[in-house]
Amino acid sequence: MILKHPLAKPVFFLLCLSPFLWILANAFFGDLGANPVETVTHQTGDWALRLLLLTLLLTPLKNWTGNAQFIRFRRMVGLFVYFYACMHFLIWFLADHGLDPYSMFDDVLERPYITLGFIAFVLLTPLAITSNNRMIRKLGKKWKTLHKLVYLILILAVAHYLWLVKADLLEPMLYALVAAVLLLQRVNLKLLLARFQLA
Repeated sequence: MILKHPLAKPVFFLLCLSPFLWILANAFFGDLGANPVETVTHQTGDWALRLLLLTLLLTPLKNWTGNAQFIRFRRMVGLFVYFYACMHFLIWFLADHGLDPYSMFDDVLERPYITLGFIAFVLLTPLAITSNNRMIRKLGKKWKTLHKLVYLILILAVAHYLWLVKADLLEPMLYALVAAVLLLQRVNLKLLLARFQLA
C-alpha cells in the first residue's frame, strides 16, 4: 500500500509545503499581482483552511476505507495548518499594523471577521503546541478533549472567510459545504434520533 511506503511521509510533506514554495517563486518573479501583500495574505489563509479541511477528512477516510494509514498524516497536516495560519497572521500583523499590538487589537475588536479569524488562530495555537507525543502522554484523556477545539476552529475559520468575501461567494460557500459535511458525519445519528424520540 502506497501509504505505508517509507517515502510516503516525505512526499506528503513536500506536497503540503509546495503552496508556500509556489508563493515564494511568484514573489521572486514578481507574479503576485497589483497588490502582492493582499495576494499572499489571501493565499496563506486559503491554504490554512484547505489543509484544516483535509485534517478533518483523514479520519472519515480511515473509517470509509478501513485503512488506518491515513491517520499517519494527520499530525503533519495539522502542523502545516498552523504554519500557514502563522504566515497569514504575521503578514496581516506586519503589513496592516506594522507589528503594533495596540493597532492590531483595535482592528480585532472593530472588525467582526478579523475577530473570528483571530480567535481561530489563538485556539489553534495550543493544538499545535500539544501535537507531540510527550504532550499526548502528559495530558492523557484531556488531550482528546482539547483537540476537539478543531471543530470550533473550523467553524470560525469558515465564518471568517465568508464574512471577508464581499462579491464572489462560490469558493467560501464550497468550503462551508465541505466543512458542514465533515462535521455532520461525526454526529452519532442513532444517538441523536434516540434523544428526539425521548423528548
